[in-house]
Amino acid sequence: MAATAQPAQHQNVQPGREHRMRPAPDYEPRYPGSGRLRGKVALVTGGDSGIGRAVSVLFAREGAKVGILYLEEDRDAEDTRALVEEEGSEALLLRGDVGDKAFCKSAVKELIGQFGQLDILVNNAAEQHVRPDIAAIEEIELEETFRTNFFGYFFMIQAALRHLKEGAAIINTASITAYQGHEELLDYSTTKGAIVTLTRALSQRLANKGIRVNAVAPGPIWTPLIPASFPAEKVARFGENTPMGRAGQPNEVAPAFLFLACEDSSYFTGQTIHPNGGSFVAT
Repeated sequence: MAATAQPAQHQNVQPGREHRMRPAPDYEPRYPGSGRLRGKVALVTGGDSGIGRAVSVLFAREGAKVGILYLEEDRDAEDTRALVEEEGSEALLLRGDVGDKAFCKSAVKELIGQFGQLDILVNNAAEQHVRPDIAAIEEIELEETFRTNFFGYFFMIQAALRHLKEGAAIINTASITAYQGHEELLDYSTTKGAIVTLTRALSQRLANKGIRVNAVAPGPIWTPLIPASFPAEKVARFGENTPMGRAGQPNEVAPAFLFLACEDSSYFTGQTIHPNGGSFVAT
Protein backbone atom coordinates (compact mmCIF):
# COMPACT_ATOMS: atom_id res chain seq x y z
CA MET A 1 0.00 0.00 0.00
CA ALA A 2 1.38 3.40 -0.94
CA ALA A 3 2.15 6.00 1.69
CA THR A 4 -0.80 8.27 2.38
CA ALA A 5 -1.60 11.15 4.69
CA GLN A 6 -4.85 12.22 6.27
CA PRO A 7 -6.12 15.81 6.31
CA ALA A 8 -5.75 17.90 9.45
CA GLN A 9 -8.73 17.35 11.77
CA HIS A 10 -9.64 17.26 15.44
CA GLN A 11 -12.52 15.99 17.57
CA ASN A 12 -13.28 17.41 20.99
CA VAL A 13 -14.70 14.22 22.50
CA GLN A 14 -13.07 10.98 23.64
CA PRO A 15 -12.85 8.26 22.48
CA GLY A 16 -13.85 9.82 19.13
CA ARG A 17 -16.43 9.20 16.43
CA GLU A 18 -15.61 7.14 13.35
CA HIS A 19 -18.41 8.63 11.26
CA ARG A 20 -16.76 12.06 11.57
CA MET A 21 -13.36 10.97 10.27
CA ARG A 22 -12.10 11.90 6.80
CA PRO A 23 -11.06 9.68 5.24
CA ALA A 24 -12.96 6.92 7.00
CA PRO A 25 -10.77 4.13 8.39
CA ASP A 26 -10.58 0.92 6.37
CA TYR A 27 -12.35 -1.79 8.36
CA GLU A 28 -13.50 -4.26 5.70
CA PRO A 29 -11.79 -7.66 5.65
CA ARG A 30 -9.67 -8.25 2.58
CA TYR A 31 -10.47 -11.89 1.91
CA PRO A 32 -13.38 -14.34 2.05
CA GLY A 33 -14.08 -16.09 5.32
CA SER A 34 -13.03 -19.69 5.87
CA GLY A 35 -15.10 -20.54 8.94
CA ARG A 36 -12.22 -20.32 11.39
CA LEU A 37 -14.55 -19.01 14.13
CA ARG A 38 -17.69 -20.92 13.18
CA GLY A 39 -19.79 -21.64 16.26
CA LYS A 40 -17.82 -19.20 18.44
CA VAL A 41 -19.01 -16.17 20.40
CA ALA A 42 -16.73 -13.16 20.86
CA LEU A 43 -16.99 -10.10 23.07
CA VAL A 44 -15.09 -7.05 21.80
CA THR A 45 -14.75 -4.00 24.03
CA GLY A 46 -14.49 -0.78 22.09
CA GLY A 47 -16.07 -2.78 19.28
CA ASP A 48 -17.99 0.09 17.75
CA SER A 49 -15.13 1.72 15.84
CA GLY A 50 -11.49 1.65 14.86
CA ILE A 51 -9.66 -1.59 15.51
CA GLY A 52 -12.66 -2.92 17.44
CA ARG A 53 -14.94 -2.49 14.43
CA ALA A 54 -12.48 -4.17 12.08
CA VAL A 55 -12.09 -7.08 14.50
CA SER A 56 -15.86 -7.43 14.97
CA VAL A 57 -16.53 -7.52 11.23
CA LEU A 58 -13.68 -9.93 10.52
CA PHE A 59 -14.78 -12.26 13.32
CA ALA A 60 -18.32 -12.18 11.91
CA ARG A 61 -17.03 -13.04 8.44
CA GLU A 62 -15.24 -16.03 9.99
CA GLY A 63 -18.46 -17.25 11.58
CA ALA A 64 -18.53 -15.78 15.10
CA LYS A 65 -21.42 -14.06 16.83
CA VAL A 66 -20.19 -10.80 18.33
CA GLY A 67 -20.94 -8.78 21.43
CA ILE A 68 -20.00 -5.16 20.72
CA LEU A 69 -19.29 -3.28 23.94
CA TYR A 70 -18.99 0.50 23.66
CA LEU A 71 -19.16 3.61 25.84
CA GLU A 72 -21.66 5.99 24.25
CA GLU A 73 -21.02 6.14 20.50
CA ASP A 74 -24.48 4.93 19.47
CA ARG A 75 -24.26 5.78 15.78
CA ASP A 76 -20.90 4.04 15.31
CA ALA A 77 -22.13 1.04 17.29
CA GLU A 78 -25.28 0.72 15.19
CA ASP A 79 -23.19 0.96 12.03
CA THR A 80 -20.93 -1.84 13.27
CA ARG A 81 -23.90 -4.03 14.19
CA ALA A 82 -25.24 -3.58 10.65
CA LEU A 83 -21.85 -4.55 9.21
CA VAL A 84 -21.73 -7.69 11.35
CA GLU A 85 -25.23 -8.63 10.22
CA GLU A 86 -24.27 -8.04 6.59
CA GLU A 87 -21.69 -10.78 7.10
CA GLY A 88 -24.55 -13.14 7.97
CA SER A 89 -23.85 -13.17 11.70
CA GLU A 90 -25.48 -11.76 14.84
CA ALA A 91 -24.42 -8.84 17.01
CA LEU A 92 -25.40 -7.70 20.48
CA LEU A 93 -24.77 -4.07 21.49
CA LEU A 94 -23.66 -3.53 25.08
CA ARG A 95 -23.53 0.15 26.11
CA GLY A 96 -21.56 1.14 29.18
CA ASP A 97 -18.24 1.91 30.84
CA VAL A 98 -15.66 -0.88 31.21
CA GLY A 99 -14.25 1.03 34.15
CA ASP A 100 -17.36 0.03 36.09
CA LYS A 101 -16.92 -3.50 37.44
CA ALA A 102 -20.66 -4.00 37.88
CA PHE A 103 -21.28 -3.11 34.24
CA CYS A 104 -18.65 -5.61 33.09
CA LYS A 105 -20.42 -8.35 35.02
CA SER A 106 -23.83 -7.38 33.66
CA ALA A 107 -22.51 -7.14 30.09
CA VAL A 108 -21.10 -10.67 30.21
CA LYS A 109 -24.33 -11.92 31.80
CA GLU A 110 -26.38 -10.34 29.01
CA LEU A 111 -24.11 -11.83 26.36
CA ILE A 112 -24.42 -15.31 27.88
CA GLY A 113 -28.19 -14.86 28.07
CA GLN A 114 -28.30 -13.94 24.38
CA PHE A 115 -25.80 -16.39 22.88
CA GLY A 116 -25.34 -19.02 25.59
CA GLN A 117 -21.53 -19.05 25.58
CA LEU A 118 -18.37 -16.97 25.42
CA ASP A 119 -15.27 -18.21 23.62
CA ILE A 120 -13.20 -15.12 22.79
CA LEU A 121 -12.67 -11.99 24.87
CA VAL A 122 -11.04 -9.04 23.12
CA ASN A 123 -10.07 -6.27 25.54
CA ASN A 124 -9.68 -3.25 23.30
CA ALA A 125 -11.45 -0.18 24.77
CA ALA A 126 -9.09 2.67 25.61
CA GLU A 127 -8.67 6.38 26.11
CA GLN A 128 -5.62 8.58 25.77
CA HIS A 129 -4.92 12.22 26.47
CA VAL A 130 -1.99 14.36 25.33
CA ARG A 131 -0.36 15.75 28.47
CA PRO A 132 2.87 17.69 27.71
CA ASP A 133 3.60 18.41 31.40
CA ILE A 134 3.68 15.50 33.85
CA ALA A 135 3.20 17.92 36.74
CA ALA A 136 -0.12 19.01 35.23
CA ILE A 137 -1.64 15.52 35.27
CA GLU A 138 -4.31 15.57 37.94
CA GLU A 139 -4.81 12.56 40.18
CA ILE A 140 -8.35 12.05 38.87
CA GLU A 141 -7.11 12.14 35.26
CA LEU A 142 -4.50 9.48 36.03
CA GLU A 143 -7.14 7.34 37.71
CA GLU A 144 -9.57 7.69 34.80
CA THR A 145 -6.99 6.55 32.23
CA PHE A 146 -6.05 3.54 34.33
CA ARG A 147 -9.69 2.74 35.06
CA THR A 148 -10.53 2.52 31.35
CA ASN A 149 -7.30 1.11 29.96
CA PHE A 150 -6.27 -1.33 32.67
CA PHE A 151 -8.97 -1.82 35.29
CA GLY A 152 -11.48 -2.31 32.47
CA TYR A 153 -9.40 -5.17 31.07
CA PHE A 154 -9.07 -6.72 34.51
CA PHE A 155 -12.79 -6.38 35.26
CA MET A 156 -13.76 -7.92 31.92
CA ILE A 157 -11.42 -10.87 32.50
CA GLN A 158 -12.88 -11.41 35.97
CA ALA A 159 -16.42 -11.32 34.58
CA ALA A 160 -15.67 -13.58 31.62
CA LEU A 161 -13.40 -16.17 33.15
CA ARG A 162 -15.95 -18.58 34.60
CA HIS A 163 -17.62 -18.82 31.19
CA LEU A 164 -14.42 -19.54 29.24
CA LYS A 165 -13.72 -23.19 28.54
CA GLU A 166 -10.74 -25.09 27.19
CA GLY A 167 -9.85 -23.69 23.78
CA ALA A 168 -10.99 -20.16 24.65
CA ALA A 169 -8.86 -17.10 23.94
CA ILE A 170 -8.28 -13.76 25.62
CA ILE A 171 -6.69 -11.07 23.44
CA ASN A 172 -5.56 -7.76 24.91
CA THR A 173 -4.81 -4.64 22.90
CA ALA A 174 -1.49 -3.21 24.01
CA SER A 175 0.47 -0.58 22.04
CA ILE A 176 3.87 0.23 20.63
CA THR A 177 4.01 2.83 23.41
CA ALA A 178 4.38 -0.01 25.92
CA TYR A 179 7.79 -0.70 24.35
CA GLN A 180 8.94 2.70 23.10
CA GLY A 181 7.08 5.04 25.46
CA HIS A 182 5.63 8.39 24.37
CA GLU A 183 6.68 11.66 25.91
CA GLU A 184 3.18 13.18 25.76
CA LEU A 185 1.27 10.01 26.63
CA LEU A 186 2.92 9.03 29.91
CA ASP A 187 -0.16 7.64 31.64
CA TYR A 188 -1.45 5.92 28.49
CA SER A 189 1.96 4.32 27.79
CA THR A 190 2.13 3.08 31.37
CA THR A 191 -1.27 1.40 31.13
CA LYS A 192 -0.19 -0.35 27.96
CA GLY A 193 2.95 -1.63 29.65
CA ALA A 194 0.77 -2.99 32.44
CA ILE A 195 -1.38 -4.76 29.84
CA VAL A 196 1.67 -6.54 28.41
CA THR A 197 2.60 -7.73 31.90
CA LEU A 198 -0.98 -8.79 32.63
CA THR A 199 -0.99 -10.80 29.42
CA ARG A 200 2.20 -12.63 30.31
CA ALA A 201 1.18 -13.35 33.91
CA LEU A 202 -2.38 -14.43 33.09
CA SER A 203 -1.17 -16.71 30.30
CA GLN A 204 0.82 -18.69 32.86
CA ARG A 205 -2.12 -18.94 35.24
CA LEU A 206 -4.53 -20.17 32.54
CA ALA A 207 -2.26 -22.39 30.44
CA ASN A 208 -3.24 -25.56 32.32
CA LYS A 209 -6.91 -24.75 31.66
CA GLY A 210 -6.32 -24.63 27.91
CA ILE A 211 -7.13 -20.91 27.71
CA ARG A 212 -4.67 -18.87 25.68
CA VAL A 213 -3.88 -15.23 26.55
CA ASN A 214 -2.07 -13.03 24.03
CA ALA A 215 -1.80 -9.40 23.01
CA VAL A 216 -1.56 -7.20 19.93
CA ALA A 217 0.58 -4.05 20.16
CA PRO A 218 -0.33 -1.80 17.22
CA GLY A 219 1.74 1.12 16.06
CA PRO A 220 0.09 4.26 14.65
CA ILE A 221 -3.32 3.17 13.37
CA TRP A 222 -5.96 5.47 11.84
CA THR A 223 -8.77 5.24 14.40
CA PRO A 224 -11.11 7.76 16.09
CA LEU A 225 -8.76 7.93 19.06
CA ILE A 226 -6.25 9.86 16.93
CA PRO A 227 -8.26 12.98 15.99
CA ALA A 228 -9.80 12.83 19.47
CA SER A 229 -6.34 12.99 21.09
CA PHE A 230 -3.98 15.11 19.01
CA PRO A 231 -4.14 18.64 17.58
CA ALA A 232 -5.08 18.88 13.91
CA GLU A 233 -1.56 19.64 12.68
CA LYS A 234 -0.20 16.47 14.32
CA VAL A 235 -3.05 14.38 12.96
CA ALA A 236 -2.05 15.45 9.44
CA ARG A 237 1.43 13.96 10.03
CA PHE A 238 0.28 10.93 11.98
CA GLY A 239 2.25 7.80 11.11
CA GLU A 240 4.76 9.43 8.80
CA ASN A 241 7.69 8.55 11.09
CA THR A 242 7.26 4.79 10.59
CA PRO A 243 9.54 2.93 8.16
CA MET A 244 6.49 2.54 5.89
CA GLY A 245 5.89 6.27 6.10
CA ARG A 246 2.18 6.10 6.89
CA ALA A 247 -0.40 5.21 9.48
CA GLY A 248 -1.86 1.71 9.39
CA GLN A 249 -5.52 0.88 8.87
CA PRO A 250 -7.70 -1.13 11.27
CA ASN A 251 -8.15 -3.91 8.71
CA GLU A 252 -4.36 -4.30 8.66
CA VAL A 253 -4.42 -5.04 12.39
CA ALA A 254 -7.57 -7.17 12.69
CA PRO A 255 -5.98 -10.30 11.13
CA ALA A 256 -3.56 -10.44 14.08
CA PHE A 257 -6.57 -10.73 16.39
CA LEU A 258 -8.11 -13.42 14.20
CA PHE A 259 -4.89 -15.42 14.25
CA LEU A 260 -4.80 -15.28 18.05
CA ALA A 261 -8.51 -16.09 18.33
CA CYS A 262 -8.51 -19.23 16.20
CA GLU A 263 -6.72 -22.57 16.30
CA ASP A 264 -4.00 -21.30 13.96
CA SER A 265 -2.30 -19.95 17.10
CA SER A 266 -2.78 -23.06 19.25
CA TYR A 267 0.86 -22.94 20.44
CA PHE A 268 0.83 -19.22 21.23
CA THR A 269 0.21 -17.89 24.73
CA GLY A 270 1.74 -14.98 26.62
CA GLN A 271 2.87 -13.49 23.30
CA THR A 272 2.47 -10.09 21.63
CA ILE A 273 2.11 -9.42 17.91
CA HIS A 274 3.43 -6.09 16.58
CA PRO A 275 1.62 -4.61 13.54
CA ASN A 276 3.45 -1.28 13.52
CA GLY A 277 4.66 -0.41 10.03
CA GLY A 278 8.19 -1.78 10.47
CA SER A 279 9.33 -0.27 13.77
CA PHE A 280 11.62 -2.57 15.73
CA VAL A 281 10.82 -3.03 19.42
CA ALA A 282 12.40 -5.02 22.22
CA THR A 283 9.95 -7.76 23.16
